[in-house]
Amino acid sequence: MSRGKLIIVLVNSDPRNGEELGPPLSQAAVAAAMDYEVEVICTGAAGRLMGKGVAAALPAKPGASMTVHDLICQAHEAGARFFACPANLEASGIGKDELIAECVGLVGSAYMIEQVMERDDVRVLTY
Repeated sequence: MSRGKLIIVLVNSDPRNGEELGPPLSQAAVAAAMDYEVEVICTGAAGRLMGKGVAAALPAKPGASMTVHDLICQAHEAGARFFACPANLEASGIGKDELIAECVGLVGSAYMIEQVMERDDVRVLTY
């Protein structure tokens, strides 16, 4: 049984900088392991991370063998669900068939607003 819901919104993080992405992805994995319902919504420029090959080509930090995609996989395996914003994918030229397997769907602004405004058990972290 979930103890509440955490939504992590990656919107301002630079999708080319693995060091910026490590902390929120690690927090997603930890929160999911703690039995919180976790959703990571990738929007803005960070939405490109949901495209095949993008996160896999990005080291988690300089000189590391671990990639941002590895961090996404760890969080996903712990139970975090990843979503992309359809408008950002379209702007980036990424089609639905080009999404990584860990991306379970597409959500837009109305979904995020509804989750925050209509549920008392939701907390949001924005990066």
